[in-house]
Amino acid sequence: MAERSTRQRAAVVAALAESLRFVSARHLYGVLSESGAGVGRTTVYRVLRYLEAKGRVDVVQVQGGERLFRLRGVEGHRHHLICRFCRVSRPVDARSVERWAVRVAGERGFTAVEHTVELVGVCGPCHARRRQAASP
Repeated sequence: MAERSTRQRAAVVAALAESLRFVSARHLYGVLSESGAGVGRTTVYRVLRYLEAKGRVDVVQVQGGERLFRLRGVEGHRHHLICRFCRVSRPVDARSVERWAVRVAGERGFTAVEHTVELVGVCGPCHARRRQAASP
């Protein structure tokens, strides 16, 4: 069965593609509303679930349980280090994590294992701003 393309899905994908950071569904909905794209909140969530199921987005869960999304590049599944304040993300070389996941799954008789590794911290610029703000 061919994948059905819709104007709403295309709008969500375009908004994701324009973002250089991981973004929440709420943020995407706001961007789309401001642009006049005519995409409802429920549709944004539905499209994000669809993209996640198809492996077209990376998803991380940050403090407080909020899920953030980023369009997956041509390189495929990646792990990122994400700033908890400004949400800038940097890809990390996670070959050892990938090997570990395969080894642990194999030792326990599992195959086709999916995993999530979330690295959340404070980027250098945010750390500097917070230190400066805390100074007398």
